[in-house]
Amino acid sequence: MSGTQQHPYHLVEPSPWPALGAASGFVVTIGAAMFMHDKPFGLETLAVGLGLVILTMFLWWRDVVLEAEYQGHHTPVVQISMRYGMLLFIISEIMFFVAFFWAFFDSALFPVGGVWPPEGIHTFDPFDLPLINTLILLLSGCTVTWSHHALQHNNRKDFISGLTITVLLGLLFTALQAYEYQHAHFGFTEGIYPSVFYMATGFHGFHVIIGTLFLFVCLMRGRRGHFTADQHFGFEAAAWYWHFVDVVWLFLFVAIYWWGG
Repeated sequence: MSGTQQHPYHLVEPSPWPALGAASGFVVTIGAAMFMHDKPFGLETLAVGLGLVILTMFLWWRDVVLEAEYQGHHTPVVQISMRYGMLLFIISEIMFFVAFFWAFFDSALFPVGGVWPPEGIHTFDPFDLPLINTLILLLSGCTVTWSHHALQHNNRKDFISGLTITVLLGLLFTALQAYEYQHAHFGFTEGIYPSVFYMATGFHGFHVIIGTLFLFVCLMRGRRGHFTADQHFGFEAAAWYWHFVDVVWLFLFVAIYWWGG
């Protein structure tokens, strides 16, 4: 019949969100430059840009949820392409952190002055808060896996319980990392070690916050009845991302806190 879709692929309707997202990013860039150079209305411009970015993300992902849950566009073929897309995104994130590890090992293996950590730097005890945070993230990896397996077996109670615990563990990790930063004996600008330390662990902490929000949205969707045993890519992508965050932290703990300290 004319007008009936004869293929399993999703041809996305025209959307204003890519254009709005690009414009929002431009406003953020201009606002950040103005703010860092102490120009009038710099902070206000940056705030407007960030607000537009958040609005764009909300509206765009709202449309994706509608396509998945109510319009039936996320067919098995479409889900395969999404899995490849998420996999490539995680690979790009891995390369992002490779740059920080490269900078760290380059500085640690060939230190200026022949001493690492540099003299005057009092590093963290790796078996204090860093070890506690490591155990928290490892436990959260277990709970998100438990939640995933429960959903695959249509056990929605354990799915919600495991996801709730994972979100709480993510919040606990962030709180402990903030506490750790408050008690650091070195500042960001006090040499190569603090710079690399804060860039690597700070960006990881930022990814933990993103992952926690990702899982929290999945929790809210799950409580509203979204996701089935056969179709739950939104949650599956969040679980992949969370496992990526876990693995990166293990490398950070071993390399920077333990070996490098």
